[in-house]
Amino acid sequence: MGGLCGLFAWNEAGYRLLEREVTAAKVQAHFATWLPGQADAWPLPNILTLKFVLHGALQGGGARNLRLDNLGKAMGAALLRLEIEVSAEELEQAQKSPRRGWWPEVTSPRT
Repeated sequence: MGGLCGLFAWNEAGYRLLEREVTAAKVQAHFATWLPGQADAWPLPNILTLKFVLHGALQGGGARNLRLDNLGKAMGAALLRLEIEVSAEELEQAQKSPRRGWWPEVTSPRT
């Protein structure tokens, strides 16, 4: 059985960075200690999302897994710790681009 995790971008500029930097190979390497199988990436540009299937990550299924993470929360949090390479200009562009979606704009300064 495979585990699922994904990344959502706030805007197209951020999605382009994620799509370029967060590849199936990088995700597989990032989860190497958890993942006996391969990782597959499923880009979903219409909703600015990258979905990953981590084959073998659940070791036979969520209920049979010895890991206390049947809902995949730890995998999602671990995916957020994957470091990517972006230039200062790319980061600024992604931060300044208007968000697409239902969430309100952040009004507090970003650090």
